[in-house]
Amino acid sequence: MSDPSHYLDAEAAAESLGVGRATLYAYVSRGLIRTTEATADPRRRLYSRQDIEQLKKKKSVGRRPREVAAATLDWGLPVLPSTITLIENGRLFYRGRDAAAWSQRASLEQTARLLWECGENDPFVEPPQGKPAWNPAILAAAAALPLTERCQMLLPLVEAGRATAWQRDGRRLWKAAASLLRATAAAAVAGIPDGAPVHEYLAKQWNLDPDGADVVRQALVLLADHELNASAFAIRVVASTGASLGASLNAGLSALSGPLHGGTTSLVEQLFDEIDATDDIAALVEQRLRRGDGMPGFGHPLYPNGDPRAKALLARLPESRRGSVLTAIMADSAGRHPNIDFALVSARRILGLPEGSALALFAIGRCVGWMAHALEQHGEDRLIRPRARYIGIAPGR
Repeated sequence: MSDPSHYLDAEAAAESLGVGRATLYAYVSRGLIRTTEATADPRRRLYSRQDIEQLKKKKSVGRRPREVAAATLDWGLPVLPSTITLIENGRLFYRGRDAAAWSQRASLEQTARLLWECGENDPFVEPPQGKPAWNPAILAAAAALPLTERCQMLLPLVEAGRATAWQRDGRRLWKAAASLLRATAAAAVAGIPDGAPVHEYLAKQWNLDPDGADVVRQALVLLADHELNASAFAIRVVASTGASLGASLNAGLSALSGPLHGGTTSLVEQLFDEIDATDDIAALVEQRLRRGDGMPGFGHPLYPNGDPRAKALLARLPESRRGSVLTAIMADSAGRHPNIDFALVSARRILGLPEGSALALFAIGRCVGWMAHALEQHGEDRLIRPRARYIGIAPGR
């Protein structure tokens, strides 16, 4: 059965919603609240706490447009139509395909063709033309920068990414997107772009054997997109102005640099260092929770029963005794499961990749989804321009 901490019984669910049992059952029949059976008594049903909280949020804003709009910006209601990625019932889908299953065999390039809707066209079939995007002197200057800033310094030098996208057929932008993906992989590891598949290029840079290269491949595919998160929304806002793919990509990198987004991997690295230095993992977890430090790498609002990306990637890795102890303690004490940040850092350490490689994998893989969102937004041909709800000093005072 699913984690009981994420479910309420009928009495608690109805009380939380402020409705009777009949109304609760009506919500279930309309697909608004998911249920599962109770372990002790299969005849009893339990009701999803996450769905109940979402329904309460919708009810609280009622039909007031301003409140509805504000609620959408905080894990709220859908705010933009998209055909790219679906997150539903604890699963992730790329254009209708289960992402975890897709990642078992697909390459990042195949995933890009799927998300960019290339059909039979393959923008990766031709190797890069002309001179490398940057020379060794520029690369040396960029190498000392943090990953996101390094990419932001080097990617504007990719000529294909600078063309204004406004009023251009999206199909004309596929080759530019492919060039930007290859360049992002190279910039992330301070290398020179080439035409090899991205996971093979990274494996060569990191001296990985074929098994390690395949773990990298799967990680990249699992990270390719994640619906309308902060960086994807930033991408779409910029793309809605008609800006170039490179400019849109820059917006995504800026969002990724924050500690509440891609920067989470560095917090997980710190947690792993603390775990490695202690003989009492349970006491360490308790200390962190008492200090209010939290446990980065565990839990995800969209996956109350566990992040399917983490499950798929961790299944590929040799079991770590300390990691297993930590995940068992978190599941037992807090009902929280590893997320993709935990899995990325685990892979980084087990494969012996350089520090910072977890974020590099995140940025390179997500580059595919970012450009899918930019391409889709270009097709909308409209500016994203919400209004602010002013709460400052009233005029005339």
